[in-house]
Amino acid sequence: MVTRQLPKPAEIFELMQFKKPDLNARRRRLDAALTIADLRAIAKRRTPRAAFDYTEGAAEGEISLARARQAFEDVEFHPSILRPATDVDTSTTVLGGPSALPFGIAPTGFTRLMQTEGEVAGAGAAGAAGIPFTLSTLGTTSIEGVKEANPHGRNWFQLYVMRDREISYGLTRRAAAAGFDTLFFTVDTPVAGARLRDKRNGFSIPPQLTPKTILNAIPRPWWWIDFLTTPKLEFASLTTTGGTVGELLDAAMDPTISFEDLEVIRGMWPGKIVIKGVQNIEDSKKLVDLGVDGIVLSNHGGRQLDRAPIPFHLLPHVVREVGRDATVMVDTGIMNGADIVASIALGAKFTLVGRAYLYGLMAGGRQGVDRMIAILRSEIERTMKLLGVSSLEELTPAHVTQLTRLSPVTKDAALAAESASASAAAEK
Repeated sequence: MVTRQLPKPAEIFELMQFKKPDLNARRRRLDAALTIADLRAIAKRRTPRAAFDYTEGAAEGEISLARARQAFEDVEFHPSILRPATDVDTSTTVLGGPSALPFGIAPTGFTRLMQTEGEVAGAGAAGAAGIPFTLSTLGTTSIEGVKEANPHGRNWFQLYVMRDREISYGLTRRAAAAGFDTLFFTVDTPVAGARLRDKRNGFSIPPQLTPKTILNAIPRPWWWIDFLTTPKLEFASLTTTGGTVGELLDAAMDPTISFEDLEVIRGMWPGKIVIKGVQNIEDSKKLVDLGVDGIVLSNHGGRQLDRAPIPFHLLPHVVREVGRDATVMVDTGIMNGADIVASIALGAKFTLVGRAYLYGLMAGGRQGVDRMIAILRSEIERTMKLLGVSSLEELTPAHVTQLTRLSPVTKDAALAAESASASAAAEK
């Protein structure tokens, strides 16, 4: 039998502990965000559809992006038991310099359109967290502006080779003069991918006021107030900003980009050079033979060639071939600190996050980016502790299994299927 008694007033008052209300709406909503998905939900509420879809969307049917994210969800971890990991070290050395975490902020274009603080927020947050920040050629803050926002941190520059080569050469020299230590030579954008969301939304630079955009802006007046009361958008490379995103990219990019361009840029860049957008083993080996410092396995966030290879699936094969001779990094689809841990375990030296960063930016400017980094840091630390590892160096391929939903059809299997189909037809 349970003994019952009248509750004591002191015990009731002890339970009635009310949290002091936070009158800062931005801090309140960001504190409530526990995952990148939470930040995304806030960002979607606060950002006009065209700008949000530019971040969210990918090329054509968006198959590449969906597959990349599915690949991370299809990870199986193998923890070790009775191995205390009360304190974990998430720091690493990448491309000759330190990073407090095994990820950096990826280059993103038109960033101030997502939220007016743009790259200044990203660079400042990266510097405060001790991780690298990468400025895009199509960024909306100048090279010098990013250096001012992150004067003591690591700044990297992502370079497109443009039709007017002198523009690319000039940007390379400016980034070097500003003390950027690494150049990301991007090779997967000879032309713009078919980003259908942008076309359907009529997304252009600068945004155009139409009945549709005005209707969409009514519940989001803060975005338009920020946009209209802050300095005009300025791009790191383009002298004109009129037209759709695809038109701007096609006008700037050059489908004749070649290994000769890489040689020219390599000759004028004094720091580390990394090739971004590598998607097979053969190219990885050739680039390492040419002496590059690193490669980023990437399909451009699924925004260029749809049905492109899944970078995370490609990772262990490339690491096996060239991991001893170059820094292998990976991006596309990373939405959780566990994705980063899995990548490091399979041999990546470093990872890059793009959409996760922009979700934080749209959710709350600089504070939102800080929150994004804090969420990923917490997930990385917790995953490492649950695996029983105290440092990134302790992570090995034995900690991860890549579960595959997609298996390539071999030539022998295809011939066997064709033969079986022919036999069945003959029997009929």
